[in-house]
Amino acid sequence: MSITERAAELQPELVELRRALHRAPELGLDLPRTQEKVLTALDGLPLEITLGKDLSSVTAVLRGGRSGGAVLLRGDMDALPVTEKSGVAYMSQVPGAMHACGHDLHTAGLVGAATLLAERREHLHGDVVFMFQPGEEGHNGAGAMIEEGVLDAAGKPLDAAFALHVAANRLPGGLVATRPGTVTSASDVLSVTVRGKGGHGSTPASAKDPIPVACEIVTAMQTWVTRRFDLFDPAVVTVGTFHAGTQQNVIPETAEFQATVRSYSEQAHERLVEGLPRLVRSIAEAHGVEAEVVYDVMYPVTVNDPGETAFALDTARDLLGPTQVWQAPDPANGSEDFAFVLQRAPGAMLLVGAAPEGVDAATAPMNHSPLAVFDDRVLQRQAALLTVLAEERLARGAAA
Repeated sequence: MSITERAAELQPELVELRRALHRAPELGLDLPRTQEKVLTALDGLPLEITLGKDLSSVTAVLRGGRSGGAVLLRGDMDALPVTEKSGVAYMSQVPGAMHACGHDLHTAGLVGAATLLAERREHLHGDVVFMFQPGEEGHNGAGAMIEEGVLDAAGKPLDAAFALHVAANRLPGGLVATRPGTVTSASDVLSVTVRGKGGHGSTPASAKDPIPVACEIVTAMQTWVTRRFDLFDPAVVTVGTFHAGTQQNVIPETAEFQATVRSYSEQAHERLVEGLPRLVRSIAEAHGVEAEVVYDVMYPVTVNDPGETAFALDTARDLLGPTQVWQAPDPANGSEDFAFVLQRAPGAMLLVGAAPEGVDAATAPMNHSPLAVFDDRVLQRQAALLTVLAEERLARGAAA
């Protein structure tokens, strides 16, 4: 029986697991119910399992029947603080939490790969590390798992690391896409508090109004980005929160805003880290007020290894057919803490289209939307692709 045929047999079990995870989403690094479901799904497989100490992670190692290297497969497990409005029969039963980024599919797909590879372990040229990771959504769960030793779980250096990420829109259902080099952006958070002097709205000259200064800073940041960054190595600065004042005739003491900052190369990232705080403070100083600036570096650029990316694309084409695999021309705008894994091991992240059948992927609700819907049919495709990536990569390493 082929891998795809066996994956198809597993599909009902994977759907059941995925929907159970979807109904009971958990946030951040502490996912006890999710961890329990994963352990139940893995029960009986010949795996060496280690649980996280400071987070609800699961690291499982499968020892191959033949000598060789090690490959890591990652699946993230956490949800988002979003109230679901998708209308699916298995909607979240947890108010204010939803698997709006498809991590429930990642988890179920990785369980499927663990099952398939365990059945084929006697033919594996080495070991496979399954990384079930909490806290991808802004909590750096990958970094925490790295600190707890996930990259050393096999007891030998990793030959490669792979991860899949589903997309509710943009890609037709089942299509696999990736690219060498930058595949997702770096992500930082800029937090600014402009401190002025409060007063009566009728006499602004007697106060130091922080609101127009903060507004000028927001506008200036947009101009600065367009004039200081190459069109082909861009940066994105988007202000998502802006808070000031309590009443229309009161000049407040402070105005505060936060922005997400995205970049696609380390060079651009360094310029943002240095340049944005300087710009903010300079404008505030010109107006005679102060600006407190906190620049939090979050996730770096996710960089696919060119050789591993070429291998992954070729492997996917062999498995799925050439029309089902696409080399993307541009990076994705999202960010990923799998970047920390790829800083330490060569590998690649691939996108899998999960737009439902009959839905236009170009207009479907995107990841993170409360209306996002992901098609269960990609589960068997994820499981099969992860299995082949690990199996073929280990065989390639043994033959080298």
